[in-house]
Amino acid sequence: MYVSLRPATLDDAAAIQAIYAHHVKTGTGTFEIEPPSLSEMTARMVKIAARGSPWLVACDGTGHVLGYAYAGPFRERPAYDCTVEDSVYVAQNAMGHGIGRALLSELIQQCTAKGYSQMLAVIGDSDNHASISLHRAMGFAHVGVLRHVGQKFGRELDVVILQKSL
Repeated sequence: MYVSLRPATLDDAAAIQAIYAHHVKTGTGTFEIEPPSLSEMTARMVKIAARGSPWLVACDGTGHVLGYAYAGPFRERPAYDCTVEDSVYVAQNAMGHGIGRALLSELIQQCTAKGYSQMLAVIGDSDNHASISLHRAMGFAHVGVLRHVGQKFGRELDVVILQKSL
């Protein structure tokens, strides 16, 4: 499958919102219960852009968005400005083709170039093996598990934290 990566634009917001909405409705990788609206997703993109952090999309040969990744703040306090938290989401019909890996690899490179020193993956659900495996393959170290801190779909869920020095 041909995939190209590029910076996301606000023109991608609807595709990004649709990908994320699927994950919110069907998965435990995010603890959001209701998908954000298009206007909320657009506001999130604007906030990341204002911070100067990367937001990337992966597109097929026709320009259709297959996935996205961005580096958001780990925490809002200035002491954490050297650390980012990554988010990677791939469209359901595009999973298993290396798109998440390509996005995360490029995100790591861009965050390193911007001078960030640490990247954290805060992964919903200990059973989210795909995301945990992806991050481990990209050099992230397992640093902890917060047990039973979320509830979704009638289940108590963990949060797995992985960290990579940039």
